[in-house]
Amino acid sequence: MGPHSTDEVPEAKEDIRSLSSSHRHTTNLPYMHKVGVPPKQNLFKEFKTTVKETFFADDPLRSFKDQSKSRKFILGIQAIFPILEWGRSYNLTKFRGDLIAGLTIASLCIPQDIGYAKLASLEPQYGLYSSFVPPLIYAFMGSSRDIAIGPVAVVSLLLGSLLRAEIDPTENPAEYLRLAFTATFFAGITQATLGIFRLGFLIDFLSHAAIVGFMGGAAFTIALQQLKGFLGIKNFTKETDIISVMHSVWGSVHHGWNWQTIVIGATFLGFLLFAKYIGKKNKKFFWVPAIAPLISVVLSTFFVYITRADKKGVQIVKHIDKGINPSSASQIYFSGVYLLKGFKIGVVAGMIALTEAVAIGRTFASMKDYQLDGNKEMVALGAISIVGSMTSLLMWQQVPLSSAVNYMAGCRTAVSNIVMSCVVFLTLEFITPLFKYTPNAILASIIISAVIGLIDYDAAILIWKIDKFDFVACMGAFFGVVFKSVEIGLLIAVAISFAKILLQVTRPRTAILGKLPRTTVYRNIQQYPEATKIPGLLIVRIDSAIYFSNSNYVKERILRWLTDEEEHLKEANLPRVQFLIVEMSPVTDIDTSGIHALEELHRSLLKRDVKLVLANPGQVVVDKLHASKFADDIGEDKIFLTVGDAVVTCSPKLAEEV
Repeated sequence: MGPHSTDEVPEAKEDIRSLSSSHRHTTNLPYMHKVGVPPKQNLFKEFKTTVKETFFADDPLRSFKDQSKSRKFILGIQAIFPILEWGRSYNLTKFRGDLIAGLTIASLCIPQDIGYAKLASLEPQYGLYSSFVPPLIYAFMGSSRDIAIGPVAVVSLLLGSLLRAEIDPTENPAEYLRLAFTATFFAGITQATLGIFRLGFLIDFLSHAAIVGFMGGAAFTIALQQLKGFLGIKNFTKETDIISVMHSVWGSVHHGWNWQTIVIGATFLGFLLFAKYIGKKNKKFFWVPAIAPLISVVLSTFFVYITRADKKGVQIVKHIDKGINPSSASQIYFSGVYLLKGFKIGVVAGMIALTEAVAIGRTFASMKDYQLDGNKEMVALGAISIVGSMTSLLMWQQVPLSSAVNYMAGCRTAVSNIVMSCVVFLTLEFITPLFKYTPNAILASIIISAVIGLIDYDAAILIWKIDKFDFVACMGAFFGVVFKSVEIGLLIAVAISFAKILLQVTRPRTAILGKLPRTTVYRNIQQYPEATKIPGLLIVRIDSAIYFSNSNYVKERILRWLTDEEEHLKEANLPRVQFLIVEMSPVTDIDTSGIHALEELHRSLLKRDVKLVLANPGQVVVDKLHASKFADDIGEDKIFLTVGDAVVTCSPKLAEEV
């Protein structure tokens, strides 16, 4: 808006409706632009825009625009099966990289699969099954080029813990197995549903700090659980908390520990950790920690076989069923008391698996500079779980360590997963009898060496430095898992994450602004101590949208700022506050409760003989201010484009200087 009528733009040339920031009470004021009021939007278009930004922010249908029907059909098939897109340009050079990567991750996954199955209280072959069918499905449906698929420690522990809370695997192994398949099925339904309905943003409600704490606590708990196999203890607690585990460990020290088992476990654990150190020290030797577990299994198995250490108390794997996955579709509970239990376990485990899986996929996608559709990934992962539950699979996930090895081994596409699957197939058909004399201690050592990396000390320290509340969430999740159970730790992680969201929403930040010397810029006086307040004015900035959840707090906080300022001015014998300027540029939205709070604030200020002034309300906010007639209540001359315009107009001293 201009200070003179001659400066005003003709209405025919205006793109938006505008209102005057102020009534020009002096001809010496500088030019001030009008605050734009957007034209009224069509309700349907507004709803359509909101839905698009909520569920289709990445514009997944962009490639379908201006295409023929046949081309759209092809693009649709490729969206479901990405292999049909990148497979057309596949060549021998890429296959060489995928072959090496596939063989490398297979050598890492096979020993881990056997150990992770035991972690979930299932027979060893079920771990191997999970590295046969899932990688094949992911190769066709997954959009990540670097991810390796198989069971992982944290999900295996979580699944086993939740299942054991319902059924004892030693007393009812058949029922326990059926409940595991049921949980896997509903985990897949959950994952696929989130992906199909574009609800992937829901998994973001578990904060990074809470995940770091939960994963660290779970890793620590997994390592404690391995003391049974590492020390050769036969009678071990079924609880997972550190107190019960330590009581069980030290209670068996005189009659339960087996020194031959400890020697085997400690020797190969040292070898595995040394191999990881070599791989970390020099990236060229990434293959050393990858093949170390398989070498450990071969050597320890051979040692036990020739010395017949199993006769001296060293516990061994014994029997692993040969052959590929049998069908398990008929074993899933679709009725009865275990249906609901399987559903609850599946939803929880499926959500946790997704949280880490999508994060891993995005990490590797950013390394190679390609886009990863999180919702498409969820559909693929859900399909794997659904098919897997019908083919004797326990809960699987994208494996962080194997994925890192896959990446460093030079994989080019998801064909590396197919190679790994073929190796596992050959293992199931021909090699499983050779694992008979594999000591449980070596499996414990492999798992301990694998989960140590999940305890991210550096991330915890960084969280402490950045945000203390995040650190509380991190430690709360960690100690909840370690001292109670995986379920309690998960519950604490979710609760603290939501508490932080609620705290930020209900108690938004506000700040007093001052003028930076030799500028017309107004900033937080706590951040910029040299910024000075303007006599007769109080400038407050609201750093959040104003909703029903925080509107009353915002109003009361502003009045508290005003009361504190008036008391300070009175003590210093300075002029009282005449104008309260509210900087609204950070206010992205406002609802009816927010408008009502502003109305109450306006009435309270009138009683104190203080005028309310608004600066730089956004498009959505200014539209609602006019729709509610609040702009008319305070006067259109009290709404300005910038804080500087408001100050120049409201402060006579500054106006005279200008």
